[in-house]
Amino acid sequence: MDVTTDMIKSLREKTGAGMMDCKKALTECGGDLEKSVVWLREKGMASAAKKASRVAAEGLVEAYIHAGGRIGVLVEVNIETDFAAASAEFKGFVKDVAMQIAAMNPKWVTKEEVPAAVLDAERAIYRTEALNEGKPEKIVDRIADGKLAKFYNDNCLLEQAFIRDDSTTIGSLLKEKIAKIGENISIRRFVRFEMGEGLQKKEENFADEVMKQIKN
Repeated sequence: MDVTTDMIKSLREKTGAGMMDCKKALTECGGDLEKSVVWLREKGMASAAKKASRVAAEGLVEAYIHAGGRIGVLVEVNIETDFAAASAEFKGFVKDVAMQIAAMNPKWVTKEEVPAAVLDAERAIYRTEALNEGKPEKIVDRIADGKLAKFYNDNCLLEQAFIRDDSTTIGSLLKEKIAKIGENISIRRFVRFEMGEGLQKKEENFADEVMKQIKN
């Protein structure tokens, strides 16, 4: 069954969950609105949206060094209380986020952080590419929008597929943890260092290497 925009809007109004979470719920539940509400509640996504406005000033700064010392990550993840910050659930999430950053090299935490100048430059490139490929002018903007969505997925941490489970995103995982722990959680900032960054060197797949380390 096709999930329509009206169906997503209706579920969002009922639950306060994110648009993509509502779409996933409706897809999983065959378009049934009430079953989708239950699905979101079971996943904790409906309650997570309500907690997102609460101040999270405690938390952890996690350091992750990739085997051999070639990649280093520092990430600050905030939560409401020091008690929750000390929990195994929260610590595990922060470690997963640090590994995600090491493997997938995002540039920003959220889509909203991407500078307008960067988006304008990307959109201009996508439009030119489409026109050079002979695409009609009337659909060029739609093509550019599609490619911008892929840009966000590649470069924004919350939009990236989770390295341990590519059926979910870091953003969805964050909402699940908010619901499970019962406090607002915010990935505030991060920095990633790569040995020899900016110097000419052999290309390596660090995502595969980080995954190997996780499994060992």
